[in-house]
Amino acid sequence: MSVTWGLNWPDQVNNMYWEYEMTLMTKFLGASAALALSAGAALADPALIFDLGGKFDKSFNEGAFNGAQRWAEETGGTFAEVELQSDAQREQALRRFAEAGNNPIVMAGGSFGTALEEVAADYPDTKFAIIDNVVDQPNVRSVVFNEQEGSYLVGMLAAMASTSGTVGFIGGMDIPLIRKFGCGYAQGVLAVNPDATVIANMTGTTPTAWNDPVKGSELTLAQISQGADVVYPAAGGTSVGVLQTAADNGILSIGIDSNQNYLHPGKVLTSMLKRVDNAVYDAFMAGADLETGLNVMGVGNGGVGYALDENNASLISAEMQAAVDAAAADIASGALAVHDYTSDESCPALTF
Repeated sequence: MSVTWGLNWPDQVNNMYWEYEMTLMTKFLGASAALALSAGAALADPALIFDLGGKFDKSFNEGAFNGAQRWAEETGGTFAEVELQSDAQREQALRRFAEAGNNPIVMAGGSFGTALEEVAADYPDTKFAIIDNVVDQPNVRSVVFNEQEGSYLVGMLAAMASTSGTVGFIGGMDIPLIRKFGCGYAQGVLAVNPDATVIANMTGTTPTAWNDPVKGSELTLAQISQGADVVYPAAGGTSVGVLQTAADNGILSIGIDSNQNYLHPGKVLTSMLKRVDNAVYDAFMAGADLETGLNVMGVGNGGVGYALDENNASLISAEMQAAVDAAAADIASGALAVHDYTSDESCPALTF
């Protein structure tokens, strides 16, 4: 179960809202649990702050929520949560949860970095976990993913599935992290077909690019007009528009972050799994004993990969699966290194 907080209201209103939510929890959980909450046990509840784009974006944020929900279902615990409406709310949300005693506080998104640098220093006894950024504070766990590795694998599948030899990539906000996805994808495509063409577009340069399915649809149609028959978006909620347009126009798409194969069965080639759910779940399970420092999740430890289920089984041949699994094993062993765009802001396989 989760408690949702409001932001940007006067403190008195926010306090009233919090008390109202606590009253609802009292009725739901019963007197004994409510007593624990009001007496201070709630102060140890973890908290989750979603990035822009909405909690149910069917991608990154929803993956984070699923991890929190899994923790709640397994432990019977409760957690606080909030969806941001603007960048300006990041520090406000962190401070509100820290003041309330929530511990740990998990942020789904690298854009919290600047705010966390300030807040973590002010609350040394609170543990924080940030996903997709590195914040060097003694009470912070920084969770980063080798997205280039998972993107390489789905790039291989795209190249093997393509009949035109042209595939597409659609990013959300044009930042190095998203170029990391695109670069890994292009490397995988070219590893299978050195003569392939990879078309790359970004949705925009502001946070609205994470939740613009109409623009995602327009970019997909533009790539189709250039011959793309497989398209891979890394764009949060914008990706929903990409997948829908691809399905409507008879080409294949690739899901992002969460397993999105089910959205269009038989039309989503695979999904690049970025186990944000595991990052949140692990942090919540650790609680106030959260181990801080850098935590890297890649192919080798199940942090990224590709999805194969009943919704796309007919699209992935045994040969395709064998080739990708062999590449994954090589990546895990170190025999195959996939270039990380963020290491030097260059890509050997794609020009952005």
